[in-house]
Amino acid sequence: MKHTNLIKRLVKEILAKYTHDCGCGCHGKCAKAPMLNESLSAKITMTSNMSYHIDNKKPLTENTFRYGSSAFLDLWAEARYLYSRNAIHLLGEDKKIVTETNLGEYGIYDGKQVPLDIPMIDETADDDEMEEIEEASEYQGKKVQLNKPKRGGSKKFYVYVRNPKTKKVKKVSFGDTTGLSTKVNNPKARKAFAKRQQCDKKKDRTKPGYWSCNIGRYWKSLGGSSNFSGYW
Repeated sequence: MKHTNLIKRLVKEILAKYTHDCGCGCHGKCAKAPMLNESLSAKITMTSNMSYHIDNKKPLTENTFRYGSSAFLDLWAEARYLYSRNAIHLLGEDKKIVTETNLGEYGIYDGKQVPLDIPMIDETADDDEMEEIEEASEYQGKKVQLNKPKRGGSKKFYVYVRNPKTKKVKKVSFGDTTGLSTKVNNPKARKAFAKRQQCDKKKDRTKPGYWSCNIGRYWKSLGGSSNFSGYW
């Protein structure tokens, strides 16, 4: 990642400045929630939804809006707008989503406005329609969908990706094969896994570690009840 050392230094400085015992019983943990830039507070206009997270020291990843709803997307769009203007400070998964994805923004696909960086399933589409929607390529002479994890293969999951250097399609197998359950629905298990696997350092989409850390973003398409923002 560009400017990695600078980003690490800035995050360290922010943590040192804002991690303190605020009296709420969190012992510094609330530092991962959005924080208002006090020097600009008089000029900041924000929605009550954003104010709620700031006032209650709750990370944006803990919002209760229905995944994919307008309120869900609007919250991330507002966070990106405020963060880009230095109106709020973001840390942890909140910062990763705002700075490394386009969640909350929209683009035009086939003449229609669609939300970006939010995996969804078209429940009404048949197999032929899905091939048109998903980016397709060939792997060993077979037409495959790229960047769409599936169950099965030599491990629990697999996904086809394009190597940005060679431009060739690669099949990436990942997931536990010892019979352990994937506790994606458990926030504590997700947090522990992300810390243990150092998910914040895994950026290479051609490696199993990246997909293991980000499988929650595609969980609904794999049979889960919903997708999850953030790691695993």
